[in-house]
Amino acid sequence: MDTAATALVNPRKPRAETTSHLLEELRDAFPNERVSIGELLDKLEGRAIGLMMLILALPVCIPNVPGISTPFGFLMLAPAFQLVVGGKRLWVPKGMRAWTFPREGLRKAVNAAVPVLRRVEALIKPRFAPLTAFPFTIFLGVQTLLLAIVLILPIPGGNWPPAITISMTAIALLQRDGLLAVLSTLAAALSTVAAFYFFKFGVAALRDVSAWISAMMVH
Repeated sequence: MDTAATALVNPRKPRAETTSHLLEELRDAFPNERVSIGELLDKLEGRAIGLMMLILALPVCIPNVPGISTPFGFLMLAPAFQLVVGGKRLWVPKGMRAWTFPREGLRKAVNAAVPVLRRVEALIKPRFAPLTAFPFTIFLGVQTLLLAIVLILPIPGGNWPPAITISMTAIALLQRDGLLAVLSTLAAALSTVAAFYFFKFGVAALRDVSAWISAMMVH
C-alpha cells in the first residue's frame, strides 16, 4: 500500500489538518483506473460524511465528466440523510458501493480545487463549532437534500452553483467552521434561484428551437 493510502487507513497516524491536504492524500490513494464508491468510503473513515460530500460535489463544480451530476446527485442523498438523522458514519446500499467512476475525473477535480482551497484556508478555522454538529446539522442536511435533487435534474449550466454550495457545507463540517456553515445557507438560497432561472431559460430556449424547427419543416 502506498504512503498516501496508508495515511488514510491507519488510525494511529495523525489526520491531516487541512481539507486540501486530505484531498491530496485521497487523490493518490487509488491505484486502479476506476474507483468504486465502496473503495472511496473505506478510505474516508470517520470523516466520511464531509469528505464524501466534497468529493461528490467537486467534479460537478469543475465539469470534466459529462453527465456526472445526475449519478453523483443520487449519491449525495446518502450523506445528506445522515446529516438529518445525526449519523456518524456514512452508509450506502450494497448496490451503490459497486458503482464506479473514473479515477482521472477525481484527480482533475482535486488538482483544480486544491490551489483555490489553499488560498482560502487561512480564512477557514474552527469557530461556532456547535453550528456544525447535531441538531444543527438537521438543517444542513435538509439543505443538502434539496440541492442534491437539483443536481439530479438535467439543468444545463444549473448544476455548478448547488455543487459549490455543497462544497462549502462540506468544508464547514470538516473544519468545524460554523460561520462558513451559515454562509452556505445563503449560498443555497442563491443557488436554488440560479438553478430555477437556468431551468426557465433552458425550457424557453428549447421551446424557441422547437418552434423554429417546426416552421422550417412547414416551409
